[in-house]
Amino acid sequence: MTHPGRLVLLGHPVAHSLSPRFQNAALRAAGIPLVYELLDVAPAGLDAALRTLKSQRAAGNVTIPHKEAMARRCDRLTPLAARCAAVNVFWHEAGVLVGDNSDVGGADMVARALLRGRHAGARVALLGAGGAAAAMLAAVEGWEGARAMVHNRHMPRAQQLASRFAPFARAADSVADALSGATLVVNATPLGLHDGDPFPLPVEQLPRGAAVLDLVYHPLETSWVRAAREAGHWAADGRGMLVEQGAIAFQRWFGVEPDRNAMWTAMS
Repeated sequence: MTHPGRLVLLGHPVAHSLSPRFQNAALRAAGIPLVYELLDVAPAGLDAALRTLKSQRAAGNVTIPHKEAMARRCDRLTPLAARCAAVNVFWHEAGVLVGDNSDVGGADMVARALLRGRHAGARVALLGAGGAAAAMLAAVEGWEGARAMVHNRHMPRAQQLASRFAPFARAADSVADALSGATLVVNATPLGLHDGDPFPLPVEQLPRGAAVLDLVYHPLETSWVRAAREAGHWAADGRGMLVEQGAIAFQRWFGVEPDRNAMWTAMS
């Protein structure tokens, strides 16, 4: 398999990302002479950046705010990326830009672990309607008997996303509607990405016994996850999803499984 000429994370902003830590550890462990780089690209500069990356036979990851825009620009999408209409992994094959979505596998692994085997029949309250939310729904779609309620401050976006995953998903008219009977509450909004951000949802509103998954991550966990755990909820932030989706991406780029122990060690 021909290795990429360059390996990057496309996003805006990206300085906070922990991905270089574990991806570069995986590259060293595999003896691959590449360095995983951060590439901060504003939305207006995405097309120019992609032209340059094509000339370099680059591969990499895509993060906020480019996941959905990247899906529209790929020459070919995997079925999973097409289902989500969002791309977070890309590579070039003979000049063709290919897009995939490893967020689905990462979200599935973390959510199943958090629910401790109780994912069948789960009731999911999903906050957000972007690419990360679509990945979460694509994961939940594979859980027998599961249902999801999607809430977003812009109701048309929630309705549009839920309609793509009907009938098991539907848009919630209110936060209370989304939370009713929920066994898993997922934050798929950017809230918590920056210090000082408000909680996606007050901890007091979480349903009794519900697990909490914050797709945002922070080196010391997000404050919402810590508060939810202190209130008695099983809770996790997005670091597990981040590493697992990164491991799936590594396999797509190089055709081999990465050293996950090396990746997790680099995160500590």
